[in-house]
Amino acid sequence: MPVPAAALTRKPVLFDVPYTPLEKRRLPAGRPREWYITHNRRLKAMRLAIALLDSGVYLPNQAHDNRIRLTAERIGVHRPSDTTCHMVRALMRYSR
Repeated sequence: MPVPAAALTRKPVLFDVPYTPLEKRRLPAGRPREWYITHNRRLKAMRLAIALLDSGVYLPNQAHDNRIRLTAERIGVHRPSDTTCHMVRALMRYSR
């Protein structure tokens, strides 16, 4: 099946304004405390993984605990635990 010519000549879309995060919403009530802890840990791990990727750290074996913690300090996130550092490396590993 031939590919349409329009699909081959797409140009990148340029953004006029920088990225702004969405408005925060309250978390749903009534969940066990462990759910909230895990949820917030995943969000923190995602923020750290994105910051590491932006800084040029692409492989999980390059993301040592010290580098993750320095990145957290640089972007203004509280110091991550060993579990969160492990989660950051796991996110980097499975995103491929």
